[in-house]
Amino acid sequence: MSLLPPQLLLLPGLAADERMWRGVLPQLPAALRPTVATAHQDASLQSLKEIAAQLLARHAGPLVLAGASMGGMLAMEAARQAPERVAGLALLGTTARPETPEMRALREAAIDLFEQGRLREVIEPNVAFAFHPDNAAQPALVQTYLDFVLDAGAAQLIRQNRAVIHRPDARLHLPRVACRTLVLCGEADQLTPPDCAQEIAALVPGAELHLLPGCGHMLTMERPEAVGGLLAQWLGHWAEI
Repeated sequence: MSLLPPQLLLLPGLAADERMWRGVLPQLPAALRPTVATAHQDASLQSLKEIAAQLLARHAGPLVLAGASMGGMLAMEAARQAPERVAGLALLGTTARPETPEMRALREAAIDLFEQGRLREVIEPNVAFAFHPDNAAQPALVQTYLDFVLDAGAAQLIRQNRAVIHRPDARLHLPRVACRTLVLCGEADQLTPPDCAQEIAALVPGAELHLLPGCGHMLTMERPEAVGGLLAQWLGHWAEI
């Protein structure tokens, strides 16, 4: 009798939701019951540690965690808290490093504007950093991004930015990760550059690394077919596609 495979949880980035995974979802194996997690939206949770604990509490059994950007940070924290629960990690456009003083200052300035309700002043210029230049010129793609970030609202943007500011240094525990790990990054990612992905892959024993050309930070939206194909191939370890 075959055992039920682990569940695949897709963890969105900061202020994101299932819309950032829409182009990838159809390519993922139904046998793994792919689900977009929502614990990061819980207004009562103030830190990555708390969000990861809630994520683990909401979803029973063994898990494969696919996290993009802040979702990758969350996936690494969940693996630290409950390594026996995490069967696999797919880390997309993320970093294991703690916040730098420079990025903290930028986030604190953004939080000040969010508190004043001036969301667009921060979010619209961020398009140039989030996307490869070719993709930043695609109005429909950019509008989807703006829609879900602005829909998240000021309170969620403030809460999640603070959680990211105070994130732990995941590099300290990555060498102990024993599960299968896939690391993906856009070659033109300006927010978590390829050296962040290369560092993660070097720290996790046996990690598989792919850098995607013509792609920035929002790789699930910019190259959904390529990302979905790589994920589906990697997930074939647990399920027939």
